[in-house]
Amino acid sequence: MAAVAALWRRAVEIVKTKEFRDYVTSTHFWGPVANWGLPLAAFKDMRAPLDIIRGRMTTALIFYSMVFMRFAYLVQSRNLLLMACHGTNVVAQSMQGGRYLIYHYGGATAATAAAASVASPGSTAATPATTPAAEDPVTDGDCLEVTDYDPLTPEHD
Repeated sequence: MAAVAALWRRAVEIVKTKEFRDYVTSTHFWGPVANWGLPLAAFKDMRAPLDIIRGRMTTALIFYSMVFMRFAYLVQSRNLLLMACHGTNVVAQSMQGGRYLIYHYGGATAATAAAASVASPGSTAATPATTPAAEDPVTDGDCLEVTDYDPLTPEHD
């Protein structure tokens, strides 16, 4: 118990220092705090239906976070809080990207799509019977060849 009290006293001493106040009032602290919204939103979306995941946005967020992880490590003084935030975002977005790839290109059936998508309790979103990759638009009777398409004719509206 004495060790806990000593640890608490040391933490209070650190919080009272000018260096700590300067850190808490700097962009080295508030920038990463604001950026934590990205990985938190990605982890929240792990329970969302698979059809709302956008592959391009997920890829962009992975590369964005990788670039800023490098920046946070190279900047003087190193911003480890920002690096941890973007590292977490890379992991979260990579998990979302994996879900996207399985759903759209992995040939997931309704059972595997339901297993990959952890639907939130009370969710009424129905899982599609087939994935978009399994649906062949060429066999659809409503598909038109590009050469047959005329945007000025009313039958194609």
